[in-house]
Amino acid sequence: MLKQDSHNTPFKTTCGGQALLEGILMQGPANRAIVVRKPSGELDITEEPVKPRSGLAKLPFIRGIFIFCGSMVHGMKALMHSAEVSDDGSGDEEELTGLDKWISDHFEEDKAMGIIVTLAAVIGVAFSIGLFILLPTALTGLIALVWKTMPLWVRSVIEGVLKVAIFMIYLYLCSKMKEIHRVFQYHGAEHKTIYCYENGLELTVENVRKQPRHHPRCGTSFLFVVIAVSIFLSIVIFTPLEIENTFLRMALHLLMLPIIVGVTYEFNRYVGGHDGPVCRVLRAPGMWMQNFTTFEPDDSMIEVGIEALKRVLPEEKGADRW
Repeated sequence: MLKQDSHNTPFKTTCGGQALLEGILMQGPANRAIVVRKPSGELDITEEPVKPRSGLAKLPFIRGIFIFCGSMVHGMKALMHSAEVSDDGSGDEEELTGLDKWISDHFEEDKAMGIIVTLAAVIGVAFSIGLFILLPTALTGLIALVWKTMPLWVRSVIEGVLKVAIFMIYLYLCSKMKEIHRVFQYHGAEHKTIYCYENGLELTVENVRKQPRHHPRCGTSFLFVVIAVSIFLSIVIFTPLEIENTFLRMALHLLMLPIIVGVTYEFNRYVGGHDGPVCRVLRAPGMWMQNFTTFEPDDSMIEVGIEALKRVLPEEKGADRW
């Protein structure tokens, strides 16, 4: 088990990324890089500028919504790119069918890809909402049909327990899949590379390998806090208002989602950027969840992490400070 103080670093960067199929997406203040290991062993590198946020997208509690939506779209696009680059050609080439084929037949290639990526991101968000938020509410509603005298606060607690349980089971099952396990190894490489940089060490495989794989500003922690905030709001809003109807509770969960995402982003931003005892306690559950979503990478994965991070570091030292 890692010591808690091993996560304290003299510098905290805003650079961060996402694990892909045989690769890593890394984003810095000014640009974004996708580095994927080809079947030949060579690295495929794609870079693009990051558009600066403006207007509402810069306001606290609102910026988190824009950042989350942007991350979903860019992440899905990078994931599809990594799947194409890392494909060794051993499987049969799949033909487009259904909606994908219709989009490809009616739009130019670039525009078609953009539509497909956006739809994939929307479906991914819808799946997550359905699995981690709406399903627990529906299951609790079924329990309420049997336990007709169940207090509303108990219903909210049971709903919360189901949310956490489903989330943990989902992460556990994903970690047991061979391809996903490798993705989670790249996730570990991303964290360890960032730690190496934050500790002011030279970005070498040897230095990166020694770093922790759990990071306080991880997307896993973000998702866990989303669920935690959802549970809290269910208790403090649904109980005093005596909201019993299952479908109404599900609808209100959907309406509250932007608020939950905005609050969660600010929470994670503050907790991830401070090392006091209270912040360590608050981020502990999310850190523990990373036992399921990060694994120790091999040297080739660390090389990908190093290359990805180097591509997005700002020219001005400290411009990426958290």
